[in-house]
Amino acid sequence: MLWNALLLAMREIRRNVMRSFLTVLGIVIGVAAVIIMVTIGGGATQQVTQQISSLGSNLLMVSPGQRMGMGQRSSASAFRLDDAEAISREISNISAVAPSASQSVTVVFGNENWSTSISGSTNQLFEAGNWEFKSGRQFVESELRAGKAVCIIGETVRKELFGEQNPIGQKIRLEKLSCEVIGLLNSKGQSTMGMDQDDLVVIPLRTFQRRLAGNQDVRLIQISVKDGVSTQKVEQAVTELLRERRHISANEDDDFSVMDLKEIANMLSGTTRVLTMLLGAVAAVSLLVGGIGIMNIMLVSVTERTREIGIRLAIGALEREVLLQFLVEAIVLSSLGGIVGIILALAGSVALANLIQVPFVFNMSIVVISFLFSAAVGVIFGYFPARKAAQLDPIEALRHE
Repeated sequence: MLWNALLLAMREIRRNVMRSFLTVLGIVIGVAAVIIMVTIGGGATQQVTQQISSLGSNLLMVSPGQRMGMGQRSSASAFRLDDAEAISREISNISAVAPSASQSVTVVFGNENWSTSISGSTNQLFEAGNWEFKSGRQFVESELRAGKAVCIIGETVRKELFGEQNPIGQKIRLEKLSCEVIGLLNSKGQSTMGMDQDDLVVIPLRTFQRRLAGNQDVRLIQISVKDGVSTQKVEQAVTELLRERRHISANEDDDFSVMDLKEIANMLSGTTRVLTMLLGAVAAVSLLVGGIGIMNIMLVSVTERTREIGIRLAIGALEREVLLQFLVEAIVLSSLGGIVGIILALAGSVALANLIQVPFVFNMSIVVISFLFSAAVGVIFGYFPARKAAQLDPIEALRHE
């Protein structure tokens, strides 16, 4: 009985191809929109997580002054190298402490020049920030202690200054300072905030303080916490130590801020997930619109085929057989729409992910849910027209012109 109903449904769909196509169009658009929104949203969430992780694992960033919003900070005295050394010495469960200071400088090599960020730091910066070397080496201890004129560059600086040349051993000029390139960092790409992480030059902290800044200020301390250790506990210990070293009394606010990148990653991931759900919900509305379209066209079909229904009932067809026939037609239409929508969605997701440069994250569960939802739409919105057809009076149906 079910097989016969399916064959009759396919015959009816083939007989009215254009009407069937327009009927399922709403389902196709709804399913495709839901899958694309959720897939792109999942890719964006993964990208945010990866970009935050690329800044460093379990990373705390300590800076002087309190955040005031809109990129503003309250004024406060800078840290000193002793503060970073005290954190490294007195707080446990820390794998790296990287004091640093930076400023924008125009870098010159031959006839080429490029405006970039110069950071003065130690080798701990590369561990804290998960940096890997493409070629060359880190600073040696004597270079850090003496403040030698050596530097390590990012991939963007290499491209802009050296092109395809090997930068190792070359001399570049940072304002009045001429330094030798001893290392090249692997590319990291853009950060979550859209900044190019590869556009940097790193020199020893003492070199930066003596030759460029002219002071002993440390503007940022990056702290990498060991895996499996609570960053909140380390953050609390760092706060207590710095309050003591900066002579802040119990009734005074901190004149520094400690930022946990893991919290930022969770917040941004949560935001993108909520936006994805909202967009998916909006897209799902078109599935309901498609269901209304199916119900409308099935009602029209019942009216057009009233005489056919009357003949079937008159020769002994049961009400449930007529009900099943029209219900199967509705389910077949909505399921076809779901299948076409899934195919279009996967192709569209790949194309859109490449266009906006986010990872393509295939989510099998949302594909299955979307298909089942489209089939359910056929059952729900197809039931009323099918019930109307099954309850027709055979005598009145045969009189219908």
